[in-house]
Amino acid sequence: MKNLTAIFCLTLTLLLGSMGNSESADFQKGLTAYKSGDYATAMREWKPLAKQGHAKSQYNLGVMYEKGNGVSQDDKTAVKWYRLSAKQGYAGAQSNLGTMYEKGQGVSQDDKTAVKWYRLAAKQGYAVAQSNLGVMYEKGQGVPQDYKTAVKWYTLAAKQGYAVAQYNLGVMYDKGQGVPQDYKTAVKWYTLAAKQGYAKSQYNLGLMYRKGQGVTQNDKTAVKWYRLSAKQGDASAQYNLGFMYYNGLGVSQDNVYAHMWWNIAASSGNKVVVKVAIKNRDIVAKKMTSSQLEKAQDLARECVRKKYKGC
Repeated sequence: MKNLTAIFCLTLTLLLGSMGNSESADFQKGLTAYKSGDYATAMREWKPLAKQGHAKSQYNLGVMYEKGNGVSQDDKTAVKWYRLSAKQGYAGAQSNLGTMYEKGQGVSQDDKTAVKWYRLAAKQGYAVAQSNLGVMYEKGQGVPQDYKTAVKWYTLAAKQGYAVAQYNLGVMYDKGQGVPQDYKTAVKWYTLAAKQGYAKSQYNLGLMYRKGQGVTQNDKTAVKWYRLSAKQGDASAQYNLGFMYYNGLGVSQDNVYAHMWWNIAASSGNKVVVKVAIKNRDIVAKKMTSSQLEKAQDLARECVRKKYKGC
């Protein structure tokens, strides 16, 4: 199975900006404090600037309330500051405000208003908003469903190097939605996102190599991409990696590692994957000695404990 679902994203990074000398110094003090985890100082420096109408400070306060950094997490207050910044034309705030409306966080859920704010930011070239606007057109949320327009916005964001948009664009070429189906082009965009560490693209790229779609069939390369995705916790990649070990595809046949990966996938919480992972794990367990089974269980526990490092 492929990950073929469009992905939204909320930007929760702080922004730099140019101001007057003393204002810039105060802003920089806040930034330095924030980066060091001193959120109280960051708030003390930025709040007066935000109240004076500095859009970047307003945006940063929105981020702090959205994350709950140094303050009680408060979506309504985050929306307040995002809105003040967004109304001044600040693209990051416009994009985040769109996401708050799309998700119904701090405001009543409203796809049309989400589209409004995404579009304002997207027209400024803000990649996250371009990608999110593409999702709205792909899904028909707040706008009539229009795959071609979705592809347009994904492409603009993808060309800026935005991994989520690269993945989404790969999906469109993979499925032939809004564009003629083209596996080679799908592989191109999956690869760009995968090389940035985007787990869903890594998994889909593994599938393309496994099936020989858009690339020469290569099980070893499929395993490489499955493993990178699996180590980020992608349940489908973990399941497929177990399958590759069980069948000796791209790796030496090894029931211990097949059991390990299926066991990990079985505890992932992914309803689609869990059922089949449990079934296959139990099948391979019957072919293993007690010592092999114990080793596989130990490896799975250790892998999860180390957050997949060295697995």
